[in-house]
Amino acid sequence: MTDDLLGRHRAVLPDWLALYYDEPLEITHGEGRHVWDAQGNRYLDFFGGILTTMTAHALPEVTKAVTEQAGRIIHSSTLYLNRPMVDLAERIAKLSGIPDARVFFTTSGTEANDTALLLATTYRRSNTLLAMRNSYHGRSFSAVGVTGNRGWSPTSLSPLQTLYVHGGVRTRGPFAHLDDYDFVAACVDDLKDLLGHTRPPAALIAEPIQGVGGFTSPPDGLYAAFREVLHERGVLWISDEVQTGWGRTGEHFWGWQAHARSGPPDMLTFAKGIGNGMSIGGVVARAEIMNCLDANSISTFGGTQITMAAGLANLTYLLEHDLQGNARRVGGLLIERLRAAAAHVPAVREVRGRGLMIGIELTKPGTDEADPAAASAVLEAARVGGLLIGKGGGHDTSALRIAPPLSLNVAEAEEGAAILEDALRSIQ
Repeated sequence: MTDDLLGRHRAVLPDWLALYYDEPLEITHGEGRHVWDAQGNRYLDFFGGILTTMTAHALPEVTKAVTEQAGRIIHSSTLYLNRPMVDLAERIAKLSGIPDARVFFTTSGTEANDTALLLATTYRRSNTLLAMRNSYHGRSFSAVGVTGNRGWSPTSLSPLQTLYVHGGVRTRGPFAHLDDYDFVAACVDDLKDLLGHTRPPAALIAEPIQGVGGFTSPPDGLYAAFREVLHERGVLWISDEVQTGWGRTGEHFWGWQAHARSGPPDMLTFAKGIGNGMSIGGVVARAEIMNCLDANSISTFGGTQITMAAGLANLTYLLEHDLQGNARRVGGLLIERLRAAAAHVPAVREVRGRGLMIGIELTKPGTDEADPAAASAVLEAARVGGLLIGKGGGHDTSALRIAPPLSLNVAEAEEGAAILEDALRSIQ
């Protein structure tokens, strides 16, 4: 029973291991864009295991690839040649847009960002990092050290000196009143001023769209403008694509491509959706950066055969079925539908996003004051209506996060939007 499972959970797992809902769910199985709980209730899934079920639940192509690989060998470590790992690395290197790219596989986005930070600080011989305010990069010691979101930063201790830059949130902060052109210019001037007061940093790490931060983003071109300033000083650009990668934004395969004026980043990190639920993360970097380590390093579980088989099958399905195009088309319909619904709800401050990566920020009506209680109430009401969504935001978790599998169809988008509209109206 779920009640017994909850008691057992609380008895042996950390208090800080968050659970959604007043009565937490045990999800037992899924298919397509739907999941079922232990009581047999069916839900339309608009969060996909935190953007991880990228194509669909129980996708036959991925299930078959995993089953067949498990029947041969599951794991051997990186000490041996691994054909599925080389196959997937070749495809990702080509898709990355980074010249002379090398790929290192990890088991999570946290570990991917941790590796990127190790590479950047070693290559540049500096432990100073630039990161964005309201950012999130994982839960390791170094990743927490570059996370600019107080709600996800449990310690101020860090091996890194991190300086936080303006620009990740378009509609809040000291430059929010400016138009896009002047906003970018002000953020660039602020960056230049910051760089004038410190020794040259190793890198800027930035999410093109801030995930945990509530799906916020700057105007297109901001990171290209930053890159030009950084490049003059030899500072690297790391694009954290853990949530934006693989076509989720619809308009681009990678989030950095909305800022492509100055070319690709020096490094990008990925995870979440590539394995469709299997544990895959990784770093793509120029060879000179990736090869800068002068000590032995391996990954026991990164790139293991069974996860690589899943990643290959999932990536093939995504490309062959143009799920990026589907995210653009269906996501465009969904965001317009949600904006129309939110226009009648005073608590909605903003509906934002791209493709199938949509955020709804809630505030106390008539103010800019965050309202996390309203966000929790909508989350609960949506669940009652048969829809699972997420939460986030740098202002006391007051944003709803909507990120269904990229195979979402129009009928499901309409169904989810109707449930969410009812849930939003219920808080008035």
